[in-house]
Amino acid sequence: MLNHRGRLYSLIGCMLFAGQVLAQQPAAPGRVTLPEVVVQPDTRSTDGLGLSDVAASYWNQPISSQFDLPQTYPSMSDVKLHGYASALRSSVSLFDDPREVTVIDQLDLSERQPRNMIEAIEREVGVLLQQTGAGQVSPFIRGLTGPQTVLMIDGVRLNNSTFRYGPNQYFGTIDPGMIQRIEIVRGPQSVLWGSDAIGGVINVVTKSADSKFCDYRNGQFTERFGTANTGNYSRLSVEGTRNCWGVYGGASSYEVQNIDRGGGLGTQPVTNFSQFGGDLKLDYLLETNQKLTVALQHNQQNNVKRADKWPGELRVFDPQMRDLGYIRWQGAQLDSGLFDSFMLTTSYQRQEERATKKKPPTSATEQIGDFDVGTTGVNLVFGKDVGWLGRLTYGIDWYHDEVDATKGVYDVATGQFVSSLVPQFPDDSYYESLGVFLQWQTEITRRLSAVTGVRYSNIDAGATVANFDVNDPNFPDIDPTETKINPSFQDWTASVGLTYKLTDYINLVGSVAEGFRAPNLDELTAVSDNVYSDGVDLPSTGLSPETSINYEVGLKWNFPRLRGQLYHFWNDLDGLIERVIVKQKNGIDYYRRQNIGSATIQGFELAGEYLLTSRWSVYGNFSTTYGQDLSDDQPLRRIPPRQGVFGLLWRDFESKYWLEFYAWAVAKQDRLSPGDIRDNRIPDSGTPGYVTLNIRGGMPIGECQRLTLGIDNLTDRYYRVHGSGVDGAGISGVLGYELVW
Repeated sequence: MLNHRGRLYSLIGCMLFAGQVLAQQPAAPGRVTLPEVVVQPDTRSTDGLGLSDVAASYWNQPISSQFDLPQTYPSMSDVKLHGYASALRSSVSLFDDPREVTVIDQLDLSERQPRNMIEAIEREVGVLLQQTGAGQVSPFIRGLTGPQTVLMIDGVRLNNSTFRYGPNQYFGTIDPGMIQRIEIVRGPQSVLWGSDAIGGVINVVTKSADSKFCDYRNGQFTERFGTANTGNYSRLSVEGTRNCWGVYGGASSYEVQNIDRGGGLGTQPVTNFSQFGGDLKLDYLLETNQKLTVALQHNQQNNVKRADKWPGELRVFDPQMRDLGYIRWQGAQLDSGLFDSFMLTTSYQRQEERATKKKPPTSATEQIGDFDVGTTGVNLVFGKDVGWLGRLTYGIDWYHDEVDATKGVYDVATGQFVSSLVPQFPDDSYYESLGVFLQWQTEITRRLSAVTGVRYSNIDAGATVANFDVNDPNFPDIDPTETKINPSFQDWTASVGLTYKLTDYINLVGSVAEGFRAPNLDELTAVSDNVYSDGVDLPSTGLSPETSINYEVGLKWNFPRLRGQLYHFWNDLDGLIERVIVKQKNGIDYYRRQNIGSATIQGFELAGEYLLTSRWSVYGNFSTTYGQDLSDDQPLRRIPPRQGVFGLLWRDFESKYWLEFYAWAVAKQDRLSPGDIRDNRIPDSGTPGYVTLNIRGGMPIGECQRLTLGIDNLTDRYYRVHGSGVDGAGISGVLGYELVW
């Protein structure tokens, strides 16, 4: 069997072969243009504030054309996320959409030079990136994370039914080098994306060959290095089109050593790991208005350790693996009575997790648990222009999870099996969701427009659950009883958003949106010690869905030199699922989940950028979140602290030089729930506040190369993101190099 470097070299060879095949195709008879609406998302993406926008092809075309940058800053009104795989499934511009949306585009990503998903989105307003272990990352959106937010890749759900309650690691299995843009939508999006989308949605859009299907071939090599963990990220990609074919493919590797923390604390143990991945996307133009896409992705992390369990325990995920494949057929400008555009996507995703536990790390035996989830998905979306009534978007989506799981005790010295244990999830369990939705966009008056929608969701699950009697005097050393469960959950959700044009440059926006989240297999069936501190989750088969109603009001301003968004939101949650201690024995807390009642999360989010001159701009954002468990009259768990970013940016579009200085400030979070206090990732007095100062810049080297340099955490400040098990990096140099041919 090939090792990971062998697989990497094989992927590179396949891509080079694909590029050679394209080169040998006969010349195209002419330039074929696919309609821009729906089939290929409008690539003029932005960070949602409008000032740092350039064409996404800026980094994907030969470097000579990359340097022909516009020297103006496009309006937010020009930025639209076309395509039913976008997070908005809408053609409304970001300025006119009532939802709070930001988009991280190719220019942002190239300047940030992310080696992981944390570095890709950590500066975004209202988003907190938690790490239990290096290589793991769990995004918080408006105070919610895990199965309360939806993560997607090209409109295909990354979430599955085994995502454990609270922070988890799976967002880290995305290769940042394959990303075209990242869309972040805050607030409940259950109407469009179904169960789990209570906090918001993050959609990662991956790179493709140029949508114009002209005759071209490109290659790119990227190297990114950081001194804090001597983390070395390398990626090679090739792309091109010929006739009606387009291909994009890439392969990457990432090696990380223990991180060097700030404040003179030295390196943090067990924060090293490795990662490699590959991706391939083929496009075929069926007709001038229809396209077929086949995409494959593989990402694998090895030797990823939980930093919060050390030194009393060694917990290692090896491997943490994700495979995704999908086939997409889409078309636009069709002559049909029921629809004028469509998108059909069939997908299969497999996520495997193998966890090894040694407690203490010198133990002669180890527990090894392995589970993998195969998710089959089908998405069918239609669009129809209904004249003066506006536009309808409607469709159906279906996902089916199949879970295989084992767990046992093994002798470390010999590797021999010792005894079996109850697996984290019941073997051969399943989880199935079906949703039907309708969204309507319309202009009510010349100044007032609306986006409204409704969805019906049905979720079914099946498993043979291991039930434990915690009142048995011999618990936990008892055999569980097996119980078959087949719960079913249904719900209707609706939303309405309004945009009122106060002036040509200022929009008043507001929305009311329902959220819905059915209990998943982790909550219903899991027997897991993969929780904070010394705790064990037991199955909780009698749960009901979580529901929410989110209210928000905001302003969007879109002046020629000033762009920004200001939102106030409050999210009322009912039936919120929380861990409750049902037994304490031998220093171990045993938990079951319960629908604890009601809670509220509210906050403010502000982001903006001001163009000082044609080259200089200042930007910043600020967010504050307050969460309260209304049933117990105590703080809600894991609420992020107040935080903000302030930066000064210089870009010269003629010379292609740029320079940026920014500060990241986070307040102390000492408003803790009882669960926060029990969490050993959070100090008893709360997570201290901090400010980091950072500087970065970039420049071209000739016509085909680009260099990015920077220094992060200039004052070598010690810090830790609230709820994380991994400390922040101390003062460190960062280097990015790009070669395009």
